[in-house]
Amino acid sequence: MTLERGHRPVHALAPLGTAPQRGDMPVRSLFETRLYEADLGEDGLLGALAHSIRVLAGDDEAGRRWSKEHGYAGYTSYASLNDLPKRDPVFAELAKILTGHAASFAKECAFDLQRKPRLDSLWVNLLSGAGHHSGHIHPHSIVSGTLYIEVPNGAGAIRFEDPRLPLMMAAPPRQKDAPEELRSFVTVEPHPGLLLLWESWLRHEVLPGSGRGDRLSISFNFA
Repeated sequence: MTLERGHRPVHALAPLGTAPQRGDMPVRSLFETRLYEADLGEDGLLGALAHSIRVLAGDDEAGRRWSKEHGYAGYTSYASLNDLPKRDPVFAELAKILTGHAASFAKECAFDLQRKPRLDSLWVNLLSGAGHHSGHIHPHSIVSGTLYIEVPNGAGAIRFEDPRLPLMMAAPPRQKDAPEELRSFVTVEPHPGLLLLWESWLRHEVLPGSGRGDRLSISFNFA
């Protein structure tokens, strides 16, 4: 199986500051929040991962039970399986790909690390219909992310929250047509093969979907 590893450049939710030119407003940007975006673009890999996710959803009784007890609309292996790369070769191959992307993202973030980021956890998600996931962060890790495997029409998007929002006190709301880097929330529409990476402290949520199909994804943390 040949896997594409190319990626588009990291883009920032706040752009790099540039020296103002004559006549420009003397404003520069500080404290970037970076979001890494890549497209794996490998149908064979996505198909194999989709098959494995559905097999797990049928066989993992502990995961189904946890999902039901916690109101998860579908199935997730988050609390039941912590060794997927050892269980299934397709997850082992995926782990290698993700490690390369995480290393690229860490470099873009100028992390001062003594080693490359190490995959700490990886779990699958089968989210049904209008299912959603409320806002949260990923403690005890440095880089988190999601790879979208199957995305039906009407699937819920992922939305990121400005980490400064709780500290803004009396700040006025932003204009609806404000540039992306100035908004309090930024929404990214998923599609099959889309890989997103962000720093683990960045709060995010999955918005409710409007379709009937299952949205398949794989989430992970690097430490």
